[in-house]
Parts: sequence; structure tokens; C-alpha cells
Amino acid sequence: MREELIKILACPVCKTDVSQEGEKIVCSCCGRSFPIRNGIPVMLADEAETNLKETDDGK
Repeated sequence: MREELIKILACPVCKTDVSQEGEKIVCSCCGRSFPIRNGIPVMLADEAETNLKETDDGK
């Protein structure tokens, strides 16, 4: 996926930056991941895998 596209994408849930990890787009804040299908990122909240990050205190 082109770097220019990733730079303009944002998480549809928390509106923060995302990055590409393999065949997924991953939110840098909440940890949700979104699939890339046929080269197209599916940035829909309903399609997200919820991998919510833990806070620093382990919660």
C-alpha cells in the first residue's frame, strides 16, 4: 500500500494515526486493526478487529 495513502488515513473510531502491519491497517492509539482487501483498506468500525491496548498500569 502506498505510504502517501497511509499518511492521510485515520482510525474511524478514535480519529488518530494508523500504520500498515502486513495486510492490516492498525490504529496507533486504540489498537484496532482494519483489513486490506484487494489492495483497498476497509476502514469501517464494523470491520475492525478489536485489539484494545492495555494502559501502563496493566488494565
